Amino acid sequence: MTTTIVADNPEKSRYEITADGELAGFAEYFRHDDEIAFIHTEIDPRFGGQGLGGILARAALDDARARELAVLPYCPFIRGWLTKHPEYHDLVPAAQHERFGL
Repeated sequence: MTTTIVADNPEKSRYEITADGELAGFAEYFRHDDEIAFIHTEIDPRFGGQGLGGILARAALDDARARELAVLPYCPFIRGWLTKHPEYHDLVPAAQHERFGL
């Protein structure tokens, strides 16, 4: 079983996921005031098919919730994940739901 850790790396403006100690992927963001805009998510092909993108998305969004940040899902992966998890729709400002397909 793979051990995964997701951590915010504010110096690089991204959440990073490691698998057994190796960087497996990241979700880049831009943060301004009380908003976080996710702009790009990438999983190294060597770690594909293991569900790490979903683990990364959930952890990043849980952290945004804990920090009371409004989420702007410009990244297609994060936006797609959100459409499948309506319990996270409240993170996106209601006025932005139509824009992001929620």
